[in-house]
Amino acid sequence: MRRPILLGALLALAALVAVKAQPPAANGPKVIEVEKVKDNLFVLRSAPGGPNGGGNTAVFITANGVVVVDAKNPGWGTPILNKIKELTPKPVTTLINTHTHGDHVSGNVEFPATIDFIAQENTKANMEKMPIFKEHNGVGMAKRTFKDKMTIGKGADRIDLYYFGPGHTNGDAWVVFPALRTMHAGDIFAGKNLPLVDAANGGSVLHYPESLNKAYKGIKGVDTIINGHTPANTTWGDLKEFADFNHEFLTWAQGELKAGKTPAQAAEAWKLPAKYTGYSATVAPLFGGLPGRIQRLQDEMKK
Repeated sequence: MRRPILLGALLALAALVAVKAQPPAANGPKVIEVEKVKDNLFVLRSAPGGPNGGGNTAVFITANGVVVVDAKNPGWGTPILNKIKELTPKPVTTLINTHTHGDHVSGNVEFPATIDFIAQENTKANMEKMPIFKEHNGVGMAKRTFKDKMTIGKGADRIDLYYFGPGHTNGDAWVVFPALRTMHAGDIFAGKNLPLVDAANGGSVLHYPESLNKAYKGIKGVDTIINGHTPANTTWGDLKEFADFNHEFLTWAQGELKAGKTPAQAAEAWKLPAKYTGYSATVAPLFGGLPGRIQRLQDEMKK
């Protein structure tokens, strides 16, 4: 089954929903591909051509156990756990969620209830609205939260969690592995395209570039970025370019609205700037597509 296009390639769009997951394809085995990013750090992606697993999952093997970042769509928690067993005999001790969407958190319910579940405080509030956690009596719900920053572990096993403001949602966590100079950005930097903005869960077109720039300036010592959905990792320079891209889009959209255009009229006029090579001109249809993004901006400008 062909996955929807997020970046002009095979990416998992249909899974990004406001409060509940898009069910993965019913047919075919749930196959996970493993990429070694650095020593003891891996990315787990659903294999092309099979059921859509959703967002990229990071697996960090520490001295005392395994830390997982994001747990994909419903039914993918067990395949993730099985794949981890192929990488290490150590137990999973922690699961961090980058944000609330079902293609990143639904697999939580299949993890041992005894492990430490961590998320930004707004993400926990958003997750509490999701039926899947009610159906599983709260199993997989975040036990610990943070507001702006949190550190777990130490030395080579240290992980720093940051929140710099709204973008994709109002709880987008940046997960940094300092010893490995690597970060999982979740869907606030899902890939090189116009980002999805979930207004129902506090996402912001108006503040998106600001949040990206705060992350770029506030996080040090990162070379490699694991994105929310791309089949390949990006660089720290790519984050700055992505922030600039979003700032240019914001400035353009504000100008269109101030000129009296409706969101639909503005959307028809938008063109991908030629200088952003490698970016997709395809606009994801979720959350109202491009008109929906501009509508969200118009609503924010009125406040």
